[in-house]
Amino acid sequence: MATNPINKPPSSAKIRINPRLIAVSGPLRDSVFALPTDDLSLGRDASNGLPIGDPSVSRRHCLIRREGSGFKVRDLDSRNGTLVNGEPVKDHWLHHLDEIAVGDSVFRFMIEDDSDKGSGSSRAVEFEDSGATHATAEIRPQDVLYLQPDKILSELPATSRLARNLSALLKISRVVHSIRDLDELQSQILDLIFEVAPAERGAILLDGTNGREFNSVFARHRDASNERAVRVSRTIAQRVLTQGLAILGSDVPGSSGLGAVESLIALQVRSLLCVPLTIYQRTIGCIYLDTINVADRFNDDHLQLVTAIAGISAVALENARRLQWLEQENQRLTTEITLDRTLVGESPRMKDVFQFLARVAPTDATVLIGGESGTGKELAARAVHRKSPRASKPFVAINCAAIPENLLESELFGYEKGAFTGAVSQKKGRLEVADGGVLFLDEIGELAPSLQVKLLRVLQEREFERVGGNRPIHVDIRLIAATNRDLEEASRKGEFRQDLYFRLNVVSLKMPPLREHKEDIPMLVSFLVEKHCNKCGARPKPLSREALACLQNYDWPGNVRELENVIERALVLGSSEDILPEDLPENLLERDPAPGVGEAKYHAAVKDLKKRLIQNALEEAHGSITEAARGLGVHPNYLHRLIRNLDLKESNKAQAPRGPSAKQPGPRP
Repeated sequence: MATNPINKPPSSAKIRINPRLIAVSGPLRDSVFALPTDDLSLGRDASNGLPIGDPSVSRRHCLIRREGSGFKVRDLDSRNGTLVNGEPVKDHWLHHLDEIAVGDSVFRFMIEDDSDKGSGSSRAVEFEDSGATHATAEIRPQDVLYLQPDKILSELPATSRLARNLSALLKISRVVHSIRDLDELQSQILDLIFEVAPAERGAILLDGTNGREFNSVFARHRDASNERAVRVSRTIAQRVLTQGLAILGSDVPGSSGLGAVESLIALQVRSLLCVPLTIYQRTIGCIYLDTINVADRFNDDHLQLVTAIAGISAVALENARRLQWLEQENQRLTTEITLDRTLVGESPRMKDVFQFLARVAPTDATVLIGGESGTGKELAARAVHRKSPRASKPFVAINCAAIPENLLESELFGYEKGAFTGAVSQKKGRLEVADGGVLFLDEIGELAPSLQVKLLRVLQEREFERVGGNRPIHVDIRLIAATNRDLEEASRKGEFRQDLYFRLNVVSLKMPPLREHKEDIPMLVSFLVEKHCNKCGARPKPLSREALACLQNYDWPGNVRELENVIERALVLGSSEDILPEDLPENLLERDPAPGVGEAKYHAAVKDLKKRLIQNALEEAHGSITEAARGLGVHPNYLHRLIRNLDLKESNKAQAPRGPSAKQPGPRP
């Protein structure tokens, strides 16, 4: 973290001073804290002026100090750093409305008084009751003449072209502002256009974010039973998109300009019409119509009418598209906030992880995260996203091992309408949803070879095609991948593409297993107890010394995920005020206690009985674990675990048979 060299104190303009912090996120959300005249320290420790119960916050995280008429924030060498408006700082002047990020908490710095209102603020409304009024006329909206196209048409001569056009515009205006679903809206617009224009095919193309491609395409034939794909001239559509001008081709083959367009020649287009969809002088897409029928041609009247329809429809289309995006974003955020997003730990191994995340987060480098299952690989990926410039954009996660291969391709890349049975409409893939943000591929080592090739192209070109599509779609994403496999070894064996491995392994991180940083177990337990008690509304329970010793004496093959399950089980099944050893699973109690920690007589007796049973079974089976497991009525894997937990490995070696001479001779016939 470096001090911003251009950071300056706020101006000394005459304003009403009311310095305070407003918590906009985190455990203190919606709280307001007045700033004292002296220093205010923020941190996890209760001795701070503003204590924050957040594991991602250091004990003494940062300090807010008054200097003259202004305020400064100073980072106190915190683990996750202090950010102002998304930028890491060391010593920084604060200005009105600055946002200070401390761990997962965000505070808004306010210094101006709320009573300072601008001259353009809203005025109060007063209602006056002056008795009954006598209306001279009353009418319902549905009875208004100008909202009834059929009545307008009946009032004017049947041959009036202007009447028909006005009626069509009024009808489409009423339709487009009553539909919220984007696909239904586009279908209705094309239906109404087919009523007034001699088009055989129509398409509504909506622009993406790069101004070069269309990220939404809706097309259909006049004949609804025709299920063939609608072919559109990309040259014409992009010209309208970039220039914002409508194009009319009454006779395409005879036109000096359009007759030479290769795509129109290939499509055998006789007449076409393409008009822009414009909002506030910004082109968001176009409406494309064409016909191959020699008898049907577009004219200037069709150009005027369809351009007017586009003007009416543009705002409705943009609103429907934004509503669709907001619904998807709301669903994504709802899913995201239900997930635990906090990495906890202060051990040297975890500090190395935090330092790595702080270095790679501001970049766009592809990150490969390795480690055993349950070590928090996805939490590390979310931490990278949360501290990166893409934090306000989507974080889209997909588990490559959880989805069958034949479905994973359409889930990643999306599909076009009619691409396969059941594809009744176009669907965006996870890659498109993640545009501008981060795509997290968990268990990438399980990705099928055919999809590895396609993913390699995405990493190289940042473009792909939907299933059943034939046009490239450009995306701006950052890829973070995770695996519990050794991809380097897998690539040497030919089980994983070596070129894809090199593309993924730009920067790599290996999450440490819990057995390598057991000193973090007390902090993890406190965090998990609080988390699950908040979820079920229960009172937190302290962990007894004996139970903590059992937790720290265990190897945790399932890592933090297994620890979380153990704590949740203890909270649900425990009957005392503390978490005791008897509230823990049996496999944690099978290990010998740590030095200096006593063991309950009951658990010691149970453990001794298990040892004797296993030893007797192994003696009867002449050292064969498979035969001993059959005699005990348990699975051999379970017996292996018991032998390991009860430290019987060494004693079993002496009992195992050492060759043919060790076998007992059977009875001779």
